[in-house]
Amino acid sequence: MNIFITGSTGVLGRRLVRQFVARGHAVVGVVRSQDGEKLVSALGGTPRWADLFDVNSLVHAAERADVVIHAATAIPTKARTTAQDWQLNDRIRRQGTQALVDCAARVGAKTFIYQSVVWVACPRDGSTFDEESPTDPDPTIRSAVDGERIAQQAAAVHGFSASVLRCGWFYSADSAHTVMFARELSRRRLPIIGKGDAVWCCLHADDAASAFVAAAEAGKAGLWHVTDNQPVMARDFLRAFAKRLSAPPPRRLPVWLIKFIAGKAAVDFLTRSIRTGNARFCRDFDWSPQFPGYLEGLDQVVAAMRERE
Repeated sequence: MNIFITGSTGVLGRRLVRQFVARGHAVVGVVRSQDGEKLVSALGGTPRWADLFDVNSLVHAAERADVVIHAATAIPTKARTTAQDWQLNDRIRRQGTQALVDCAARVGAKTFIYQSVVWVACPRDGSTFDEESPTDPDPTIRSAVDGERIAQQAAAVHGFSASVLRCGWFYSADSAHTVMFARELSRRRLPIIGKGDAVWCCLHADDAASAFVAAAEAGKAGLWHVTDNQPVMARDFLRAFAKRLSAPPPRRLPVWLIKFIAGKAAVDFLTRSIRTGNARFCRDFDWSPQFPGYLEGLDQVVAAMRERE
């Protein structure tokens, strides 16, 4: 198949290029720099310059694409964020998705795959939820739900399949947030917040990519949650990460103090339980994660970080 990927130089995107190429597909990745060109080429893909917000530019780059994948994001990496920090990500989710579905229709793509996040449907009381649960996102991620709607409505109008993959929290040795966690744990500056009993649903970036490959090859329409098999409490994840880094155990600090330091939004996210799972995706695609739990994933992450030192 011919695969067209936005965000092809990102944490997820470069894995998508590598995995699709390994399975014999022809991959075109959108790039915006010469470094991006070199990266996509080195991974075995074909780099093409395109403006995510310009339909004609996208159509020219995506000619003859069978599958269009929207993997571009602009997630802020600093601890304390404002609404302005999320503006580009919101634009990518809304205007970028609209331009890309229009592109998919014009090039005759069979499948459109949209990357979302599981916590758009997380109940405020932290109870268990699934793909049928209503969405209730906070303002910083409401655009993710808007992107889902744009993809699904365009599919109904134009006749291609729309696959929405809501992913758990990505982690990997080259993810900015994972690198930040490692740095701050090593300095003993990333504490357990409160009791540390918030439940996190994680997903190694390698497994996220393999899920997108499975969805592209199947061409099914629908919405799925993609996580690993083992939800983990925040305190257990942080302690296990620190141990593998040979760092001191993280301190435990009260919620009110961390809110003062890092801001309410970051603390609310890190202390909110996200209780969902991958059962539907595993069943529908005969898929299983390479890293079924956080311990196996952290072993790989720290080993990869050591290799880079």
